[in-house]
Amino acid sequence: MSAWVLPDHIADVLPSEARHIEELRRDLLDTARSYGYELVMPPLLEHLESLLTGAGEALDLQTFKLVDQLSGRMMGLRADCTPQVARIDAHLLNRAGVTRLCYCGPVLHTRSGSPHATREPLQLGAEIYGHAGLEADIEILSLAFDCLKAAQVQSPSIDLADARLVKALLADVPLSAPRLAALHAALAAKDSAELKGLARDLPDQVRQGLLALVQLYGDEGVLAEAEKALPSLPAVREALQGLKQLAQHLPAASVTFDLADLRGYAYYTGARFSIYVPGASSALVRGGRYDEVGAVFGRNRPAAGFSLDLKVLVAVVAPRALQAAIRAPWRDDAGLNTSIAALRASGEIVVCVLPGHESEVDEFHCDRELIEAAGQWVVQAMN
Repeated sequence: MSAWVLPDHIADVLPSEARHIEELRRDLLDTARSYGYELVMPPLLEHLESLLTGAGEALDLQTFKLVDQLSGRMMGLRADCTPQVARIDAHLLNRAGVTRLCYCGPVLHTRSGSPHATREPLQLGAEIYGHAGLEADIEILSLAFDCLKAAQVQSPSIDLADARLVKALLADVPLSAPRLAALHAALAAKDSAELKGLARDLPDQVRQGLLALVQLYGDEGVLAEAEKALPSLPAVREALQGLKQLAQHLPAASVTFDLADLRGYAYYTGARFSIYVPGASSALVRGGRYDEVGAVFGRNRPAAGFSLDLKVLVAVVAPRALQAAIRAPWRDDAGLNTSIAALRASGEIVVCVLPGHESEVDEFHCDRELIEAAGQWVVQAMN
């Protein structure tokens, strides 16, 4: 095998795609900043016990591990930035009120999520801490959609669910960890037969509620059906009302509900959402409420957020036009160099053509050129 062959599901990003990704990164972070979100940059690696504490435990199999040559301690390369941002909020900032944070950086996975997925996503996300009300959920959803708008994503659709529904149904039922996991798996797979067997000796109200969840997916009419089919428990009513309000605040988009969707059930504590776009085989954006994410760091306060992979995003949006640039000759001429420096200082891109390379092209669209006329260097449009 050639020494320069990269590992499976790891790839170089070449100029055209890299330019597009970088432009998207700037646009999305600027969008988050317009909402008042502050940028943080967590480290790529940490002590393993910090990365895999609490909510991070589910990432154990996805985390690359190595030994720190300085301390001898085990370290991990992050597989998700959210636990790190929660640590920053809890320990380094430790603010009493609302904190809004955003981030963008690579994460590493030991295994790819799908046959064609990268093991090195470029994760961008936003988190809001310190407000338990639905206003924070609405803000996160609005920001997620504005980020997609900034990226010129066409026809997004959103699927909503709430982790509190299943938790409320099973709150007073003693279940072993294996049986609870089996119930969750049957709900996620919408396997009514398996679910019926697993729930056969549960209280009647709980059993009927679980079986009803399997059928509760579709448009907004699902919420009305759920109010009739599910037990009238406070947490159930609160979750359904919250989903209804979230849907009312969404921009023009196709909205569906899947009340048995348990992706991230050990992580989310309230409403969760997945945003889909044409061209992507799975959800482009995932997010929701995860109030307990900071508990292991000593601050169990409200939190909501979302994240996406910029490498997936760049693959589903239209390529952007090349940046306009000015073509200039290379010459040891003080006047020419002064003119080039002034143009670059004003924000222009000036590409100097080295001798013998006049016919080459690159990642810029040179629509003007710098020429000498009457002893002066001037910019003129190219034919």
